[in-house]
Amino acid sequence: MKSTFVILPALAALLLSSCVSNKKFKAEQEKYASLNTQYQTLQGSLKTCEDERADAARKKMLSDAEIESLNKQIAFLKENNNQALKQLQDLSVISSSQAESIKKSLENIGAKDLYIQDLQASMARKDSLNMALVMNLKGAVGNLDDKDINIKVDKGVVYIDISDKLLFKSGSYDITDNAKTVLGKVAQVLKNQPDIEFMVEGHTDNVAFSKPPLLDNWDLSVKRATAVVRVLQKQYGLDPAHIAAAGRSEYKPVADNSTAEGRAANRRTRIVILPQLDQFFKLLETKKQ
Repeated sequence: MKSTFVILPALAALLLSSCVSNKKFKAEQEKYASLNTQYQTLQGSLKTCEDERADAARKKMLSDAEIESLNKQIAFLKENNNQALKQLQDLSVISSSQAESIKKSLENIGAKDLYIQDLQASMARKDSLNMALVMNLKGAVGNLDDKDINIKVDKGVVYIDISDKLLFKSGSYDITDNAKTVLGKVAQVLKNQPDIEFMVEGHTDNVAFSKPPLLDNWDLSVKRATAVVRVLQKQYGLDPAHIAAAGRSEYKPVADNSTAEGRAANRRTRIVILPQLDQFFKLLETKKQ
């Protein structure tokens, strides 16, 4: 019985000692984990510092290379500047008459450049006016079939092509009532441009024609042109001094005469808005003075 009482205190002391050791062990483990975390953090910081130092070293090397390159460029420019100064000193030996000749040549070059610029501006203005005229004509004529009337600009010249079937009966140079309506719309636009001069051209296909008093396609093309001119003058008041009439017969085709469609396209009356060459030549004379 006494031995039992002795053993119990000993066991209690052993258990107590074991609990204390476990607590210390856990505390040490936590301390180790904390220290390990700090160590890893310091390792990361150290690597970042090393990388930044390496990057700074690379940037310094690049900066040194750029500085060296700039110094070379400065030296090169200085050398060129010295050569240019030497050349200017050598040029200073030219005579005053030679210097004056060079000056006049430069002035002539500048004047010619301005002259060309003025001509280009005048041509651009003419092209703009032609386009405005075309738009006005198309607006006045309305939605007619393009096969019957075609208005265009080609190489700075305005053309109005009106088909034969819209203007005349077959083999005739008498203008139809419908044609007079179309010609009236065209005349109204032309009348708003009093300085414009134009030519009315008659065109035929290559089918031989002879109907007294007309002898051939030449006669027919001329008669059709003059018939249109008379309507524009007498019915719509266009100034005859600004109008010309011409017959082209079959010799200016726009399509192949071997087909019916081609022959129909070739039978047409063309109104050509003539370029104002007198104004152009006046411009040339003004600039040459």
